[in-house]
Amino acid sequence: MTSSSAAGQRILNLLILGELASLLYLGAIAQAAVLTGVTYVLFPELAALAYDVFVRPAGVWAKSPRMLAVTPVATACVGTLIARSMPYGVVSVALSIGCAMLVIRLLRSQVAPAISAAFLPLALGVTSWWYPTSIAFGTVGLALTSVAYRRAVASHITAVPVGDTDDEMERAPLRYAWLPIFIAFLAAVFALGAFTGLRLILFPPLVVVAFEMFAHAEVCPWAARPFALPLACTSIAAAGVGLVDVFGVGPLSVVLTLAAGIAALRLLRVHIPPALAIGLLPQVIAVADWRFTVSVGIGTGLLVATFLAARALMPLPRPSVPAP
Repeated sequence: MTSSSAAGQRILNLLILGELASLLYLGAIAQAAVLTGVTYVLFPELAALAYDVFVRPAGVWAKSPRMLAVTPVATACVGTLIARSMPYGVVSVALSIGCAMLVIRLLRSQVAPAISAAFLPLALGVTSWWYPTSIAFGTVGLALTSVAYRRAVASHITAVPVGDTDDEMERAPLRYAWLPIFIAFLAAVFALGAFTGLRLILFPPLVVVAFEMFAHAEVCPWAARPFALPLACTSIAAAGVGLVDVFGVGPLSVVLTLAAGIAALRLLRVHIPPALAIGLLPQVIAVADWRFTVSVGIGTGLLVATFLAARALMPLPRPSVPAP
């Protein structure tokens, strides 16, 4: 075996090991949610965070365990306060997302999925202070586990390429020319949700997916293959709904949903970690049925349409990421 093929095999082994570790961690968290009766111990964005820190132990998030633990909790506190103080509406939606982005910037954090932690209480009507406490359980546990995992695989991390596009994606944006487009997209999705009665057209992980797509358009993997985005997200949503319907809420449906999500991303040859969080939303929403899957399809379809229109009409950076 040549040195290049040996390095490739080490990278593949680390990838598979990371995927298994993320499945085990999410399964353990789901079991904790069942045992404690505290639903939001299973914070959906944990799927994206766990997948990334275990698959990429040399990545930005894995090397920032403090921010990994603290940022979602901080934004969840802000989101809970807004949900307790204001009804769902355009002002409260704008406040929850805007305040989350501000908190992330003030903390100098790079954990963008924390935006979803702020918006979820408003989107799902969560007003209990147990929500940020529950998130702390999952994110602190993930941070501690990721440190132990990094040490365990330290001798293999050198095989993983550094400075890749995923690291660029996870860094704070340097320019904000894209912000008006992002705001216009959120406004359009909110209006469509209000018109159709499908509030979850604007579902929490969509905000993260859109943020990454606009803020890092030049390196975003799903900006390079935009039509794969709604296919991946809708299929993962359908898997989440179907598996909850068959097996109920709990560790089995969580692990199978995450495995199905990873398989869908591989089959479509697109890397969208935030999409994995979509599959876990049926674990925490009151009624998980076909309307959720349709909402995900509409929301992600509108995101792609907005992105392509903006790229055609404005100087939005073109993706430099080659299709996998």
